[in-house]
Amino acid sequence: METTVQREVAEKRAKIFIWVASLAIPIVVAILYVMPKIPAGEGALRDFLNYLPLFNALCNGSTAVILVLALVAIKKKNMKLHRNLMTSALGLSLLFLVSYVGYHATSESTLFPKDNPMKWLYYIILLTHISISAIIVPLVLISYSRALAQRYDKHRKIAKITWPLWFYVAVTGVIVYLMISPYYGF
Repeated sequence: METTVQREVAEKRAKIFIWVASLAIPIVVAILYVMPKIPAGEGALRDFLNYLPLFNALCNGSTAVILVLALVAIKKKNMKLHRNLMTSALGLSLLFLVSYVGYHATSESTLFPKDNPMKWLYYIILLTHISISAIIVPLVLISYSRALAQRYDKHRKIAKITWPLWFYVAVTGVIVYLMISPYYGF
């Protein structure tokens, strides 16, 4: 049985991890845009890397679907299914992050054409997507850690903020991909 001291130590460690990850992820992503790209060469590796934006969109779309299913599960008081779905959503988001870093470490960003009449809509969606992506990392990790610690009262409070933001990021990730994909150079 866990003591109060053990619980406090575990919560303190979780907070440290959450804040380190929450700061490190946006910093790493920002660095990707200014660092020289790692040459991926030609052939199979380049072909694989060219599919990562589609893979990322599939991860985002799947995350959005899973988030809806998890919301339905918890509304029906199916905590086990909800927990499994949320763990899957977190796993997909982590897989997305690894794939995103891999792609942007080796490939230049594709720019949306300046003469496209949809450019303002694209940039509004992209900027809100990026901004909320940075905010969602600590929210997801705090929400998840509170659920793991069985602090359901605190989990519910933050989950009411986290869920719609996470859903927005997942859906807009797909929209950004669909809007920019015609302009990929491969």
